[in-house]
Amino acid sequence: MNILSPSILAADFSRLGKQIKEAEHAGARYLHIDVMDGVFVPDISFGMPVILSIRKCSDIFFDVHLMIHKPERFVKEFADCGADLINFHLEATEDVTGTIQRIRFLGKKVGITISPETPAKAVEPYLKLVDMVLVMTVKPGFGGQKLLPECLGKVREVRSMVLEKGLRTDIEVDGGIRPDNVELALEAGANIIVSGSAVFQNRVSENVKSFMNILGQDKYKR
Repeated sequence: MNILSPSILAADFSRLGKQIKEAEHAGARYLHIDVMDGVFVPDISFGMPVILSIRKCSDIFFDVHLMIHKPERFVKEFADCGADLINFHLEATEDVTGTIQRIRFLGKKVGITISPETPAKAVEPYLKLVDMVLVMTVKPGFGGQKLLPECLGKVREVRSMVLEKGLRTDIEVDGGIRPDNVELALEAGANIIVSGSAVFQNRVSENVKSFMNILGQDKYKR
């Protein structure tokens, strides 16, 4: 199944609750929440208080993407705030397996992320341990960037590994995804699509429906 996960990094925070509801009612099933610490990536975004506050206004699936150094330090706090899936960067910790196990112990789904410079092969040892692999299609840390087409080759590699192992691991893409290029990501093997500005700029409901019309095509269902 193909799923849209709008990134609130691009939302209007003066109307955040309303925009989340709009996206959900228009067909979005996940909500992508980027957490940046100013260390692992240059920028700083929101953290636990924001997640806790929006958890009160929606029961949509929270797809929490930790772009933070040593994420194992904070997974319990993010789990307690209402994350449904905690996704961390392979490059951000020296204890990938331990971090996966800790998230799983907390009863949450687990994702691992690779940045554009990290080869797809790096996730292979962990594919049986996680629910999702996120392939970044831009450099992590800033919204509004253009998709790097070469990263879609890594999506194909990860999808191939998943199929070879007989797994049902989700593959998510994040970065520069818009209605005019989302088919490229779907064709490469992604089934969870993150988009920020293309969802939250202008009319949220119409933007989500544009994505859903493409994501719902039978030839892309997995």
